Amino acid sequence: MTIPPYVRLANEIAAQFRHRQTGEAAVAIAEHLRSFWDPRMRTQLVAHAEAGGAGLDPLLVHVVALLR
Repeated sequence: MTIPPYVRLANEIAAQFRHRQTGEAAVAIAEHLRSFWDPRMRTQLVAHAEAGGAGLDPLLVHVVALLR
C-alpha cells in the first residue's frame, strides 16, 4: 500500500511535536495545519482518518478530532 503524500507530510509534522504532551501537541499540529495547509488537504486528511487511517501516526487521531 502506498501512503498518500498528505499522510506522509502529516506524520512528519507529528514527529516534530512528539516531545510535547499529547493534548498540547495535537493543538499545535492542528493550528499548524489550519495555518499552512490548503483546506482540501485538511479535508483529505480527515477523510483518510475516518476511513481507518492507514499509515497515520496515532497522534494525528487527536488532531483530526480538532479539525472536524
